Amino acid sequence: MEKVRLTAWVRGHVQGVGFRWWTRARALELGLTGAATNLDDGRVEVVAEGDRTACERLLELLRSGQTPGRVDSVVERWTNHRGSFTGFEER
Repeated sequence: MEKVRLTAWVRGHVQGVGFRWWTRARALELGLTGAATNLDDGRVEVVAEGDRTACERLLELLRSGQTPGRVDSVVERWTNHRGSFTGFEER
């Protein structure tokens, strides 16, 4: 089982609509740790760590059209797992 860190920047109408809460719930269901953070430019930054397959599934969910609000685009970056989270936070 390969451990990774996924960072995804989500653009669209994703603030003030329950998007971070929804992302946290999906991440916890997948056994991931990390955070979903509102950015000043209106995007949400999602950082998730755990099994690559679970991170890939979270990315699919972010792009699924089934999220709260409206997702226009998701930019992703894959890096090494750091183990810096103990749960999944909304920031």
